[in-house]
Amino acid sequence: MRAARFGAATRSLRLVDVAVPEPGPLEVLVKIEACGICLSDVHLIDGSIPPVVPEVTLGHEPSGVVAKVGELVPGWAEGDRAVLAGGRPCGDCAHCHIGRVEDCLAFQIMGFHYDGSWAEYVTVPYFAMTPLPDGVPFEQAAILADAVATPFAAITERGGLKPGEVVGLWGIGGLGTHAVQIARLCGASFIVAVDPLPSARERAMRLGADVALDPGSQDVVREIRGLTGGKGLDLALDLVGANAVLQQCVSSLGLGGRAVMVGLSLESLQLEPSLVFGIQKHSVLGHLGYERRHLDSLVQLLAHGRLDLAGSISDVIALDDVADGVRRLAEKEGDPVRIMVRP
Repeated sequence: MRAARFGAATRSLRLVDVAVPEPGPLEVLVKIEACGICLSDVHLIDGSIPPVVPEVTLGHEPSGVVAKVGELVPGWAEGDRAVLAGGRPCGDCAHCHIGRVEDCLAFQIMGFHYDGSWAEYVTVPYFAMTPLPDGVPFEQAAILADAVATPFAAITERGGLKPGEVVGLWGIGGLGTHAVQIARLCGASFIVAVDPLPSARERAMRLGADVALDPGSQDVVREIRGLTGGKGLDLALDLVGANAVLQQCVSSLGLGGRAVMVGLSLESLQLEPSLVFGIQKHSVLGHLGYERRHLDSLVQLLAHGRLDLAGSISDVIALDDVADGVRRLAEKEGDPVRIMVRP
């Protein structure tokens, strides 16, 4: 089969022929129908995120059709449609040894720790698969497995959004686009979107933000204070992964406000003075990914029309064009939300 392989030593992405993987007893072989290109893929290639293994097939937002089932796998059959969670427990830490796989201490990410889905086939543990109802497009379903599930978990669980709270979202790209929809769906009373790109701000307003601010030409903290009657935000999300953005998030919080770091980088954190941080009872929370149950919920929301992701599919390209897709996302050519690979 064909696969797009990343080499850490040369930071190169190559299309190569590799053997079709064979599923283990508790694994399923899936024929990939769609897989997204994520900004974290771009950052791995450009060196912003350090590599985990010397060589790996990229891609962690997949959907597809079951091609072969391991001998001990229950409930799945050839031809079943599925969305694949982009991670798995390590199987070797103290928690995994006693069966607490949901609390794995060294969780592995598809396309970083093990081979991903910029390929014709991939093997995954059967418990990493969510059934996909007929009629739901593979391209829309695939982006649930990070671009939607990550902000969903960050807003509903890590950030603990309550109906009626005021939310600020920094970075209306692949994650932020869906964060706007999720915040609205989950009962935010007022949503502030922050992005330097006019097209991203316009997109945020179309999707339900109440106001969109330009951090390059506006005093964002002052504007948010004015918009909220001086109270500030209940919840702020840094969807970029830059310390300057996180500083704005925290400075925009009201009493008892929470800031969640969804975007990741190697930058050291510097926030507001500790006196202000303590008096205002602010919280800064790290966040990574999602759990399978979040993916299950999102599939139902998508299948029943509560989420409309048709506008998130910026383009669908062949596997042969994946390197150009990476470039387009890195350069923000056309301001894509998600470019999808169809092997």
